[in-house]
Amino acid sequence: MVDDVGRFLGLVPAGRLVAAAEEQPLQELMVPAPTVSPDTPLSEAVAQAGKTGAAVLAVVDEEGRLAGLLPAEILLGRMHDRYGEALKRFTGIRENSEQAVSAIEGQPFRRLPHRLPWLLVGTFGSMIATAVMAGFEDVLRRDVEVAFFIPGLVYLADAIGTQSEAIAVRGLSFSRASLGKLWWGELQTGMLLGLTLALLVFPFIWLAFSASLALALALSLIFASSVATTIGLLFPWLLARLGKDPAYGSGPIATIIQDLLSLVIYFLVVYGLLF
Repeated sequence: MVDDVGRFLGLVPAGRLVAAAEEQPLQELMVPAPTVSPDTPLSEAVAQAGKTGAAVLAVVDEEGRLAGLLPAEILLGRMHDRYGEALKRFTGIRENSEQAVSAIEGQPFRRLPHRLPWLLVGTFGSMIATAVMAGFEDVLRRDVEVAFFIPGLVYLADAIGTQSEAIAVRGLSFSRASLGKLWWGELQTGMLLGLTLALLVFPFIWLAFSASLALALALSLIFASSVATTIGLLFPWLLARLGKDPAYGSGPIATIIQDLLSLVIYFLVVYGLLF
């Protein structure tokens, strides 16, 4: 029901209308209904319907004029369309369920084509990592203690990047924030993680080795952690945009990229501070 200028007044349920006396005014049959504006996000409209228990939402403009109605079936349909795939991604279910089942239950030779290409790229990346190590042979020759911390640095960067990957695969399905905002948040998180770890290990390395080596490792941890969170966020996003399953490619490719960059960062910092 609306007034003379189209402002929304309320709803008359069909059950009341059928059961009402012939002369009973419609105003007596009217019930209030929650309203939303045309700009209300779908999530808020669904929350409003759930909170009030209303089967219908009235869409009104700024002056209260009725623009349309949102019945429950439309709300549920829109919610399914918008969030159904996100829920599947959150629980690890892909739209192509046969491919998902084949990935874990199929014959080994059927699994091979899906997983091997990513690992081949990782193998090529490991060869590049070896070349990076060889490129800094002089640094390792002049101070073999530099090599002691490579496994720990690479592991920590991988672990931080893996956390970011898991958060990205899950969170990108639900977040409505811009990619730039998400990246800035992960970058700051990586810096804080690296700074915390650096403060923990700095005194021990200083006492056992030297202050310059401790400082080099601390700075490397901060930079490598920041890079790891960036890659962990952006790489799953990029694969998803390209229509690829992040479950296959994120781990192998992101790991080798993080390893390479961690090595380069570490050697450059060491070279700049120690030599």
